[in-house]
Amino acid sequence: MKIAIVGFSGSGKSVLADILGDFYNTQVLHLDQVNFLPNWATRPDQEQVKIVRAFLDSHDSWIIDGNYPNLEYWRRMEDADIIIELLLNRITCLCRAFCRFLKYRGSTRPDMADNCNEKFDLEFIMWILMHGRSDSIKRRYQYLHERYYKKIVVLRNQNQINSYLTSVGVSTKQY
Repeated sequence: MKIAIVGFSGSGKSVLADILGDFYNTQVLHLDQVNFLPNWATRPDQEQVKIVRAFLDSHDSWIIDGNYPNLEYWRRMEDADIIIELLLNRITCLCRAFCRFLKYRGSTRPDMADNCNEKFDLEFIMWILMHGRSDSIKRRYQYLHERYYKKIVVLRNQNQINSYLTSVGVSTKQY
């Protein structure tokens, strides 16, 4: 099973990836861990691509969460058996990001690079509410719908996420 999970920041991509990874007993790659080095430094682009390529080449089954269009995006979409888009509304994503901040404040969440303490600042808030929902990003999601309509699952709220998890046999208590 190969699952690509994309969507808006704060929508729950990493949590869903971990739940499905446990359920399917398969390797999960969080692209935030590829992009970031300790203390929010950014890994060089070529090194990031090399890590993702090596992961794709060495696993018959995988779950990858994150957008990162420069990281083998179209290969991930093409190779995936299922593409899950988490397109929750702005306020829900903002609330989830804030709750995540409260949970991990002063520490690093499990799906992030070491020493990247959780933050919730104006730049991130603006990304969630505005910049992360640009027309070009929305067009990329629309293109996914058109090109991969047979294997795409679009989830727009918690009820749809719960229904999807139930449909594949996962307990929704985890999410």
